[in-house]
Amino acid sequence: MNEGLIRRYAGLSVPRYTSYPTAAEFSPAVGASAHEKWLKQADPREPVSIYLHVPYCRELCHYCGCHAKALRRADVLADYRQALEAEIRLAGSLLSSPLRVARLHWGGGTPSLLGGEGLASVIDVLQRYVMFQDGMEHAIELDPRHVDAGLARDLARIGINRASLGVQDLDPAVQRAIGRVQPFAQVEHAMALLRERELADLNVDLIHGLPFQTQDSIRRTCAQVADLKPSRVACYGYAHMPERKRHQRLIDTSALPGPRERFLQAQAVAEAFRARGYVAVGIDHFAQPGDPVAQAAQDGTLHRNFQGYTDDDRPVLIGFGASSISRFHEGFAQNATDIGAYKEAVGRGQLASARGYRFSDQDEMRGAIIESLMCRWSVDLGEWDTPDRFADERALLRPFILDGLVRLQGTRVVMTDEGRPFVRLVAAVFDEFRHDGRDARFSKAV
Repeated sequence: MNEGLIRRYAGLSVPRYTSYPTAAEFSPAVGASAHEKWLKQADPREPVSIYLHVPYCRELCHYCGCHAKALRRADVLADYRQALEAEIRLAGSLLSSPLRVARLHWGGGTPSLLGGEGLASVIDVLQRYVMFQDGMEHAIELDPRHVDAGLARDLARIGINRASLGVQDLDPAVQRAIGRVQPFAQVEHAMALLRERELADLNVDLIHGLPFQTQDSIRRTCAQVADLKPSRVACYGYAHMPERKRHQRLIDTSALPGPRERFLQAQAVAEAFRARGYVAVGIDHFAQPGDPVAQAAQDGTLHRNFQGYTDDDRPVLIGFGASSISRFHEGFAQNATDIGAYKEAVGRGQLASARGYRFSDQDEMRGAIIESLMCRWSVDLGEWDTPDRFADERALLRPFILDGLVRLQGTRVVMTDEGRPFVRLVAAVFDEFRHDGRDARFSKAV
């Protein structure tokens, strides 16, 4: 890769484009009343996805960018579970008839802190208002440090069939620097316990750009992870935003790799997993060839949502829990991120949605363009083009074309192999809310 291109582009800040418009465009102008209306209009003939957010961890890791808090007392968790179940009952009462669920995902935080009984209780309430389809993917995010035989048994009992383990990095120095010490043997043991319960679809989450990480250290981490043979691996770039996440101030900024090193680390990760037979899925995911996400990447049906790259093509996602985001045909609705505000709203018998966004036809078009670039490395503008519609965007593409990152083939915009790592910057060209790649609210381009 040309060093000049890395210097020019890798350090710019752009959205990850797990949604369009991004959450930065959400507004209090769209709140509980719109959310209620959209729930009432949900079509029971259309399968949906559901997301359940549990915003607590045993302790907060220094790098964490999630809406999560350290758990101090067990009664706090019990109170939250009751609020989550109350929200489900409230939303369920607004549905015209039970919805069919094709995907169910527990995120956080560490949702397994609810324990087997707590998870089962939430599922029991949920099933009063929805129907789980045969073959439904039921996934959960796990902390390997808190997986034991009892939890593995409980997860299998409630029908969990995919789990994502937050590994982040296996180098001891990096682990100490990010406040998450978990030896390789601990991760290996957690995966073995899950597989003993026939929970075979296991994902691993990694992060590059962490303090004291090097290309060599991340290659070692990738080799160890590949030895565990997870179905999927995601390796995200660390987003250092201490002004928004106070606990990130515990990170030694002098130990963070610069844009060039981050870029080379990302390349090292991709090379390591491809060499072990994994299929590259988009910019930061890798999957075993037989995995549905790998197949979706190869046949052009890959999508992108709040969990990253996915084969989930359901347009409706209903989120429950503090900070969770629901997506309807009409727009986004996000619950209050403050746990107290969330619980207070639900306690009053009201939806906790605090902000959102109502889609326009323009949003649908631009969202489709961005998703196609992110998932298929190209987009045909001819589907929407008029002589002047994309004149500004074509002008903004010229530097990328001159640098060999993009080709124009008639009405098609195509990422070159060299340009693919910078696809988020090209996607931003079609984002009407930002074009210059200099919005500090977002993570680095690579």
